[in-house]
Amino acid sequence: MAVHRRTALGLLPAALLAGCGFQLRQAPQLPMERLHLSGFGERSPLRLALERQLARTPVQVVPQRSQAQVVLEVLRESHHRVAVASTAAGQVRAWQLHLVLSYRLTTPQDEVLLPTSELHLTRDLSTTESLALAKEAEEADLRRAMHAEAVSLLLRRLAAIRLK
Repeated sequence: MAVHRRTALGLLPAALLAGCGFQLRQAPQLPMERLHLSGFGERSPLRLALERQLARTPVQVVPQRSQAQVVLEVLRESHHRVAVASTAAGQVRAWQLHLVLSYRLTTPQDEVLLPTSELHLTRDLSTTESLALAKEAEEADLRRAMHAEAVSLLLRRLAAIRLK
């Protein structure tokens, strides 16, 4: 009897969530079948992250602009960090990591689908000399998380465009 009661109480929250229409966020449905990526650096981590996410969708990334329905043209991709706090001795205690991505969406015939837009992502990173290696790893993790967030935002914006 107690087992049935625990099972019922355990399933109750799931049933309530399902009954109200709750769903986990799913990958956006992209309106194009073929996409060309232009303007990224050859080994751009942002391009690699975007290609990984697009591989999970029905959208095919094509090498030639003329084969695509939509062209994602990156105008500027910038990664930098800025010192925001330092000691009296001049040692940096906190950094701000920045990712700026300027892009636009066009057709292969240069018809603008989405005018030039920018993504600005910022993360704070504290630092100490005694934990230098750990802070380097933390910075790399923050940069990967920023790339993942930028890709997610890009995919949502791609999903919002309407093709003719």
